[in-house]
Amino acid sequence: MSAKLKIAVQKSGRLHDDSMKLLKECGIDVNNGVNRLKTEASNFPLELFFLRDDDIPQYVEDGVADIGIVGENVVFEKQKQVKVVEKLGFGKCRLSVAVPKSMEYNGVNDLQQLRIATSYPVIVANYLEQHHVKADIHEISGSVEIAPGIGLADAICDLVSSGSTLFMNGLKEVEVMLQSEAVLVAGSKLSDDQQQLLDKLLFRMRAVRKAKNNKYILLNAPNYNLEKIISLLPGMKSPTVLPLAEEGWSSVHSVLNENEFWDIIESLKAAGAQGILVVPIEKMII
Repeated sequence: MSAKLKIAVQKSGRLHDDSMKLLKECGIDVNNGVNRLKTEASNFPLELFFLRDDDIPQYVEDGVADIGIVGENVVFEKQKQVKVVEKLGFGKCRLSVAVPKSMEYNGVNDLQQLRIATSYPVIVANYLEQHHVKADIHEISGSVEIAPGIGLADAICDLVSSGSTLFMNGLKEVEVMLQSEAVLVAGSKLSDDQQQLLDKLLFRMRAVRKAKNNKYILLNAPNYNLEKIISLLPGMKSPTVLPLAEEGWSSVHSVLNENEFWDIIESLKAAGAQGILVVPIEKMII
């Protein structure tokens, strides 16, 4: 296959490092060097462009890049003809409205006739229209959170992760307009060979993500309570059970989802499991 897949990633900022880490975990060797705008993978037919995040949807729509990694917030704001093919699980944040701490706030109608500073005028306008609220949207870039303090706006709408920046600027979060994370987007001009490459890349990405959400567990179980212990371990299909050298005991191997992990571990201990060993999974193919 002589086709090549061109991918746009953020050249710097919060998504760049995680995007490059994901490609590395997918077994793709990329040497991006310093201040390079374009490079190629050495072991996968992938060419990388390093761009401003706001430009990525346009490049993908135009076919300059075939796919891109970008925040959902940018996809919604730019409204380009691209499709989200995979949510990537990193870069999670929310696009929220914040107002001064001293302001009494009872609901979205309190935004009526306010001046709202934001870098996301399209999303804000759509949200306000859906809620039949009329407000004055001030599009600004940079440090949006200082706008109320200098008298430029009554409220802001900006990306929030921990909320510490809002707190330091005397603001409180009152409305969440959008939950966002990094996504893989694709254009509409992929050839059949490029689609096959994208499918291979998605296969690797999903294996990496699946592994991060699960843990491999090994434990020693008394045979008299083996059935109960097995019932606590759903795994991918069913646990692996092997006899131990010590009579009356078995070794049980399985996979646990991160979200269920501690509750199940406590139940296993109560059922008599011993020597519980938990191992991270690098890749998980199902």
